[in-house]
Amino acid sequence: MIFPKNKVFIIAEIGNNHEGNFNLAKKMINSAAKTGVDAVKFQTFIPEKYVNSKNKKRLKQLKKFQLSIEQFKRLKDHAKRKKLLFFSTPFDVESAKKLNKFQSIFKISSGDNNFLELIETVAGFGKPIIISTGLADYKLLKDIYKKISNIWKKKRVKSQIIFMHCVSDYPVEDRFANLNAISTLRQKFQKCIIGYSDHTLGTHCAEYSVLLGAKVIEKHFTIDNNLSKFRDHKISANPKSLKKLTSKIRNISKILGSGKIQIEKCELKNIKKTRRTFYANSNIKKNQIIKKDLINVVRPGLENSILDHKKIIGKKIKRHIYFGQKVTLKNTY
Repeated sequence: MIFPKNKVFIIAEIGNNHEGNFNLAKKMINSAAKTGVDAVKFQTFIPEKYVNSKNKKRLKQLKKFQLSIEQFKRLKDHAKRKKLLFFSTPFDVESAKKLNKFQSIFKISSGDNNFLELIETVAGFGKPIIISTGLADYKLLKDIYKKISNIWKKKRVKSQIIFMHCVSDYPVEDRFANLNAISTLRQKFQKCIIGYSDHTLGTHCAEYSVLLGAKVIEKHFTIDNNLSKFRDHKISANPKSLKKLTSKIRNISKILGSGKIQIEKCELKNIKKTRRTFYANSNIKKNQIIKKDLINVVRPGLENSILDHKKIIGKKIKRHIYFGQKVTLKNTY
């Protein structure tokens, strides 16, 4: 599986911040690799299958930003050399089918989480699917989950669905971030991995999301917030802020730990000096019956189970015990 249980997976969403410049896209991968993230993500589309052809201005921009499938293959190989997972979000069925030939994971964007043909196509690949939850309510997410699960069941596929809490505004004001939705998603979709796709300014919301249990974090990324007038540069993390975010998330993960109820290694050295045990409060002769005033429950001790004095009161001593010596069940009968 791509997403490990005990690690937060961090994605640098380059998207279209390369603006159609292949060399800039490679440069962004290089820069992202230095921040410590786990993956880089792009966007793949056929402009005419993405927006209405009457929208000339938007269509012109998309054509300018469009990279070829061959270029995405080369970017995938470049990312691999940088030890990063590469994937791209398809915005049409044809692009999805082409990407399936060389990428191991898919994402459905918030705008397309009701685009059934695309969802069914991607589900048919049997690969992990990230679903952004922006613009969706619980009913829609439940329907998506059932659609994908049914397709995988028929194909006998075992894979991963990752719901990414997302608010589809650019940028999102803190008051609309609704990070508690992460907890709700964890409760409602217990078989899924829950993450957070962050559109707020800064990195604080992404950091807080980890405390709420987000296991996959996606943050828009650019090498320069003032690279051009393209909107996404302004709302994206730059190399310095993304590196800081990655470092903080790794540290938060360490602090949160595994969640297992256990004795930590650092505690072992303190058990003897902080635990108590039964000690003789005076000399106790062989065969003498132990009374409460004959024992003290004091430090140091090694016991980690309940020290129930009722289990030892009323028993007889097998051998003579002197004041200050340990009294255990082994030397009673």
